[in-house]
Amino acid sequence: MRRLRQRWEPWAYLFPALVSMGVLSFFPIAYSVYIAFTNYDLYHFSSYHFVGLANFIAILHGPYASVFLPTLVWTLVFSIGTSLLNFAVGMGLALVLNNPRLKGRAVFRTLLIVPWALPSTITILIWAGLLNQSFGPVDHLLVHLGLPAIGWLVNPFWAKVAVLLVNLWLGFPFFMVSLLGGLQAMSPEVLEAASIDGASPLQTFRKITFPLLWRFSLPLLLGTFAFNFNNFGIVYLLTGGGPPRANTAFAGTTDVLSTVIYNMTLTYNRYDIAAALGIILFVFLGALTVLQLRLAGGIGEVDL
Repeated sequence: MRRLRQRWEPWAYLFPALVSMGVLSFFPIAYSVYIAFTNYDLYHFSSYHFVGLANFIAILHGPYASVFLPTLVWTLVFSIGTSLLNFAVGMGLALVLNNPRLKGRAVFRTLLIVPWALPSTITILIWAGLLNQSFGPVDHLLVHLGLPAIGWLVNPFWAKVAVLLVNLWLGFPFFMVSLLGGLQAMSPEVLEAASIDGASPLQTFRKITFPLLWRFSLPLLLGTFAFNFNNFGIVYLLTGGGPPRANTAFAGTTDVLSTVIYNMTLTYNRYDIAAALGIILFVFLGALTVLQLRLAGGIGEVDL
């Protein structure tokens, strides 16, 4: 009885968590996968049936290809662009704040972390008001300076620029803090040796600083890319997916895959197409997660 208790006691402690995960996570995932292979929509709530790969064919080559393909391209452009932009700005600020000759470094660090400390939902809504075409102070300031108003949230090109810039405001502190920690963990003797050898600051950065930072920042960059690939809040709260497209009503010019899935589900009641899109999104994110774990050394044999 004692051996039996020792064997099953850990499972008894894990049982409530396993039940919660099964009910709240595994069952909805399995049900979504099932719905993706049916015609479950507004007109087939009680009479839906299995349709095989018809939903995926409709997304990739059928009537929803005009929704999926442009949205996928913009999702990739947004994810890659905003991740690299946030990394570059965070790197530049980390290099500046790591300079021991900079006066007031603690004050600057505190001020630059503020965008990260505030709730992102509140920050995005504030930026939506600042960039509003009718009453936003940004366009009013441009007109006051003699420049034309841009119309940040109504012009397709500038709406995408606005999404990238607002996400930059939200994301650069993460890389700044992470890279600043990496810079301060570097051995000063290595940088001093490079300076004695006559290397310029740019050469030191290219040959020593950046390679050392890149080793541990690559998993962070991939994780940020995966997060932005599924970043629902920035698009939904800032632009609502708009401005609208001329060739489809199912997606706007700034919609990403996650917002299209939301619209397909709650606005158009196409649960079958939304579930199929969710599986496609899961495949992308799953591949990125596996790649991130491999680069971070989370997958593989461990020597004990």
